[in-house]
Amino acid sequence: MTDYNQIAEEFLIKLRGQIPLINHLGLFPLKWDGSRLEMKASLAPNVNDKGTGFGGSLATVATLCGWSIVTLYLKSQGRDDDVVIRDSHIEYFLPITADFTAITSLPDEGAVSLFYRKMLEKGRARMDLIIDIKQDDKIAMRLTGSYVALEKRR
Repeated sequence: MTDYNQIAEEFLIKLRGQIPLINHLGLFPLKWDGSRLEMKASLAPNVNDKGTGFGGSLATVATLCGWSIVTLYLKSQGRDDDVVIRDSHIEYFLPITADFTAITSLPDEGAVSLFYRKMLEKGRARMDLIIDIKQDDKIAMRLTGSYVALEKRR
């Protein structure tokens, strides 16, 4: 049986060495079950001058959450592809006043199958995701983004 949380833990350790900003976001261990990813962060390093969550930090954590689930999915398929965000749209609903969690899920099975088939056939595919930033059970921010995976040139 696949230990997705162990894979996510190793993934986060590797990212901390590759993307210095991640070390300053106050991230907790990731929770990943193979189709859903939760990325919890502390408010303290992401606070603005009003004492609430800084919009740029929230956008960073949400963007990273989407990027991570696409990367983790590809790794679970035995692939090591580059993933980039193509575009995104952000909506802010409520101020963040405590620790928060970015949550996203892979799209439905048909969309994931199409994504993977395009990766095999063209070496490039797009996945559209919705990433919610939640505090407790309330959605404070939503990022809708398109992520593109590109086969690495060997």
